[in-house]
Amino acid sequence: MDSTTRPALDVVHVKTTLDGRKVEVIDGWVCLGGVRETDSLIPLDEHPNRQAIAQAVPGASHVAGRLPLTLAEAAVAQGALSAAQRHFDASPAGITQRIRKAVWTKTAADGVE
Repeated sequence: MDSTTRPALDVVHVKTTLDGRKVEVIDGWVCLGGVRETDSLIPLDEHPNRQAIAQAVPGASHVAGRLPLTLAEAAVAQGALSAAQRHFDASPAGITQRIRKAVWTKTAADGVE
């Protein structure tokens, strides 16, 4: 990748699925096979489908989109997500994106979906 146009992607390997696809955190997103899944983790006990997930994947403690993660995998993913959040894009587009996410998070927390 050309470093003069954009910085290199931060990639952290979390695990490899049974079918061989990589689960990675790439620039603040949990990705499956390079495709974005989510930008946050949900503890299993807060997930609406926790019983089915716990039955299908007994060691799961967190869920990233549709990906169940063990406690160790979730720790790696959360560490990478936290590190990516510490990098601040000070451009107008980056600030607009952060404001949009903050407003959406507040709206969702207030019960509007």
